[in-house]
Amino acid sequence: MTKFPHLLDIGRRRFLSGAGLVAASALAPRALAQATVDLRLPGGPSSRPTTDTFPGKRGMILQRTRPPLLETPMSVFDQGVFTPNDQFFVRWHWANIPTEIDATTFKLNVHGAVNKPVSLSLADILAMPRVQMAAVNQCSGNSRGLFVPRVPGAQWGHGAMGNAKWLGVSLRHILDLAGVKAGATAVRFNGLDQPVVDGAPDFSKSLSLDHARDGEVMIAFAMNGEQLPLLNGFPIRLIVPGWFSTYWVKMLSDIEVLAGPDDSYWMAKAYKIPTTPLANVAPGAKDFPTEPINRMVPRAWITSLADGASVAYQPQLPVGGIAMGGDTGVARVDLSADGGRTWAPTRLGPDEGKYSFRRFDGAVPLAARGPVALMARCTGANGVVQPLAANWNPGGFMRAVVETTHVVTA
Repeated sequence: MTKFPHLLDIGRRRFLSGAGLVAASALAPRALAQATVDLRLPGGPSSRPTTDTFPGKRGMILQRTRPPLLETPMSVFDQGVFTPNDQFFVRWHWANIPTEIDATTFKLNVHGAVNKPVSLSLADILAMPRVQMAAVNQCSGNSRGLFVPRVPGAQWGHGAMGNAKWLGVSLRHILDLAGVKAGATAVRFNGLDQPVVDGAPDFSKSLSLDHARDGEVMIAFAMNGEQLPLLNGFPIRLIVPGWFSTYWVKMLSDIEVLAGPDDSYWMAKAYKIPTTPLANVAPGAKDFPTEPINRMVPRAWITSLADGASVAYQPQLPVGGIAMGGDTGVARVDLSADGGRTWAPTRLGPDEGKYSFRRFDGAVPLAARGPVALMARCTGANGVVQPLAANWNPGGFMRAVVETTHVVTA
């Protein structure tokens, strides 16, 4: 595995390096599997190999090699609310990803409906006022493999997500440098990845101008105190807290201010969800109104016990995990061991910010040994509660249901 030089000295806030090059010999792994893991997905094959041979990654669940789709094992989320960089999930849309980037020549271009187009070096960006935020990065299709009936697309378990402390600069600051023209409505973002065939739509996403300038959307050059891994978007990526990761453009190189709506493929046709509560429609439904996917919803996952595990019987079984409020904070998490008929409150861990994971710990009473179905339900700070009934849509997006962890006590 190629070792990457550290280009960013976070403490001294200055640009470093010899050649200024982040390089990888290849993005595909040299050897696919070390072991396998069963994601316990209904309706299809659920066994996946694990690998640590992708650049800057270890112990990842391999969903696809081209483009790289790497899932974080659930056991990682039990170790803390911040996901280690080398086990942070990876999702790209096209396989044509740069395998080396010269950080000394890299430029971020801002153009379109602006008063003065600007071209910023990485050194320019590092010299700007800095902002930091904890925020969950979750794939729109996280947990897609649990949709019943099954839907096409990457069959993720729950590990297409991660939480980090992101360090960078405010997008609003950069837009102000260029000066947004009156009448502009949206901002489109593009990265260094490219389509693999001629005529395929280049991956780009956009936000409304008001959202882009809300002071929370940021451009990050570091996560968890280290430079971004190559596979997570080095040298810079967009951070859109509270929104699904399809908007978090990696290897960000181009910002275009638009005078009208973005009608490109990745906004007008892809990542569309039904305009219904929780994007829920009946399987087989057609011709329903849609909108681009956007805000995340409350979710909770039990991480202290693996689904399908056998555990020692205790009259009060300890249960812990992580929760997120979606686009707001976590107000409470409750546990059930009787199918949701009764619920017990949990203790919440430290609040790292409204867009972060939050730890919960509690216990459920067990009357006897045998199989137990454990449930964890999150309530967001805005009062939104996870539903007991699963939502469904043909894209396999925005799963929201209270998840069940099955264990056997003996």
